[in-house]
Amino acid sequence: MATEYVIEASAAKVEVVGELRELVGGISAAIMTDYRGLSVAELTDLRKKLRAVDGEFRVVKNTLFKLAAADLLPVDQMGEYLAGPTAIGFAKGDPIAVTKVIVDFVKDHKAISLKGGVVDGTVYNAAQVDALSKIPSREVLISQMLGSLNGPVSGLVGTLNGILANFVFTLQAVADKQGAEAAA
Repeated sequence: MATEYVIEASAAKVEVVGELRELVGGISAAIMTDYRGLSVAELTDLRKKLRAVDGEFRVVKNTLFKLAAADLLPVDQMGEYLAGPTAIGFAKGDPIAVTKVIVDFVKDHKAISLKGGVVDGTVYNAAQVDALSKIPSREVLISQMLGSLNGPVSGLVGTLNGILANFVFTLQAVADKQGAEAAA
């Protein structure tokens, strides 16, 4: 009877490691938190907010996560962040958007705290993750870049438009003058 339980528990762990490995293989960031003290309703709220920005939040067993992410993330550098109760916010899309959601949630709920994170293979401490959350999102950065590229072109168009308008006004003034001389 005890042997069957061990086999079932081991099979469940293998399944969890497989699921985590699949998840970790498709992420751009993982933000580790200490979630002790959060209610089920607060966890549900955070998960809902993260789904809206293509993220996911999971409570993980540290040993199973280390096994799943062994050759996908720099787990050897993440040791201090994978100690104690850990929940991880996974970014499937824009890592900054997921980081912003988690950092904002941490600021509003004192029961959760940042431990650190991994973004595109680089390990960051809690202060660095907080700094990352202040970076504008990808869409904002792209629109700012396009705006700065569009600025000189708009200026050139405005200048050329002004020159053309001045030329038209000059031609009109010459035509008016010639019309007045012909009438006199």
